[in-house]
Amino acid sequence: MARSTKLGPEERRAAIERLRDKELDILVVGGGIVGTGAALDAVTRGLSTGLLEARDWASGTSSRSSKLVHGGIRYLEQLDFRLVREALIERGLLLQRIAPHLVKPVRFLYPLQKRVFERFYVGAGMLLYDVFSYTGGRPPGVPHHRHLTKRQVHRAIPSLASDAMVGGLTYYDAQVDDARYVASLARTASSYGAHVASRVKVEGFLKVGERVVGVKAHDLQTDEHFEVRAKQVVNATGVWTDDTQRMVGERGTFKVRASKGIHLVVPRDRIQSAMGMIFRTEKSVLFVIPWGRHWLIGTTDTDWNLDKAHPAATAADIDYLLEHVNRVLNIPLTREDVEGVYAGLRPLLAGESEETSKLSREHVVAHTVPGLVVVAGGKWTTYRIMAKDAIDAAADALDGRVPASTTQDIALLGAEGYQAAWNKRGKIARAFDVHKVRIEHLLNRYGTLTDELLDLIRSDPRLGEPLPGADDYLAAEVVYAASHEGALHLDDVLARRTRISIEAWDRGVSAAPVAAELMGEVLGWDAARVTLEVERYLQRVEAERASQQQPDDESADRVRLGAPDIVKVD
Repeated sequence: MARSTKLGPEERRAAIERLRDKELDILVVGGGIVGTGAALDAVTRGLSTGLLEARDWASGTSSRSSKLVHGGIRYLEQLDFRLVREALIERGLLLQRIAPHLVKPVRFLYPLQKRVFERFYVGAGMLLYDVFSYTGGRPPGVPHHRHLTKRQVHRAIPSLASDAMVGGLTYYDAQVDDARYVASLARTASSYGAHVASRVKVEGFLKVGERVVGVKAHDLQTDEHFEVRAKQVVNATGVWTDDTQRMVGERGTFKVRASKGIHLVVPRDRIQSAMGMIFRTEKSVLFVIPWGRHWLIGTTDTDWNLDKAHPAATAADIDYLLEHVNRVLNIPLTREDVEGVYAGLRPLLAGESEETSKLSREHVVAHTVPGLVVVAGGKWTTYRIMAKDAIDAAADALDGRVPASTTQDIALLGAEGYQAAWNKRGKIARAFDVHKVRIEHLLNRYGTLTDELLDLIRSDPRLGEPLPGADDYLAAEVVYAASHEGALHLDDVLARRTRISIEAWDRGVSAAPVAAELMGEVLGWDAARVTLEVERYLQRVEAERASQQQPDDESADRVRLGAPDIVKVD
């Protein structure tokens, strides 16, 4: 039976009570895309399930990706056909069944530098890409690739320098607000009965002999320490996998290496183009991705051995991306065009290559010690397969027969009825006296749960106003993030439930005081707490800006760590 779809403070307290008082079948550690996916997989098999995250949902790698759901067209050149096919099947599922309100088709141009051989070579790869996308037993959900002449490319992308191509091919992938997806996934798992709690740090493992039987947990909100017992624990901590494994006292069977990738956010009017673009670089690929009223430009691919929670972009990283994108634009971008910058870490399986761009995007699942399953590696798009494999491994060690995974048929909250709601968006706008563009924005973030936000606005019309400096987002979204989506701190809202921290010119400085007041009304903050939340957020923004002026990773990391977290985790 489904429970409440809310994931607010009361639901968090109830979840921690249950985690403390009962033995679970499965406890998942790590609230990124794989951890939340594993929790949903386990609970929908009928297993009693818990999920713990030390920070906020998706606060690590899972909120700092290229925002793409894709097959990985460059992996065709590496002959990794199985990975590409698997990812394309997942792309179709996410687009059409699991989260059509959050995952959307996006069109890309691949510019050609040579007239005959390259067109044949790349075209053959894209044909194979299209064929693989049909092998999942359903249509792919996106159009197939097309060949374009130089004139057609220039008409579609006036900003592309005429000497940057002799023609091109277009193809489709998909994009997603990665952080919103993960928060929705955690909330969906909770609605099916999983006991989920963020801001709870695992500080050790409980063992009986050599067997792991649970974890030692620390509620960072209340400073309470407690134990959670489980028949099987799943370690889905991404780039923290090695650190988590060391708590068990056993040497890991594999290592995870962190690769830093950064992205720039620039206004949509700086590049005149009807589609995204993908270019080869000497090290990897460069994406120019449409993102609402912005473009995302990325990414880099460099080894990172410093603080994992707050990877920092350097001046050299930013210059690298600007230099490469400017090679193909007829009007170059400058530092002044950059609205936002974000850096993330990819969890790559170590030991296969010295260059991180050549490390495997495959994933591994291992029963490293009795009672503990580790899942690592992989890519965002195939999270559901990784989660399924991890719970399969845990289920094999449980007494009794466990049903197979059902997540290929489980839609996220807000997905059911989305297309019908989209078709009625004009009527909804008139009924609530809200502009249709606002309704479209809400539907593409909340799906059919948009009703709940509109009810908030109806009961308090001031919540229908946009936030200062962030016109795309309404005050109601801040209130809803705190009451329904598990946001516990200002940073959770400005950086992940919304993307104000990277989309606004001032990176959320203007919105911060208003958002903190709105959150405080839901979470019971006094004036001192509201002030502290704002101060900590402004310190974060200042530290990130300063780190992006530094020449190297070490100095950028040092500057970024000058801003304290609102809740101390380390």
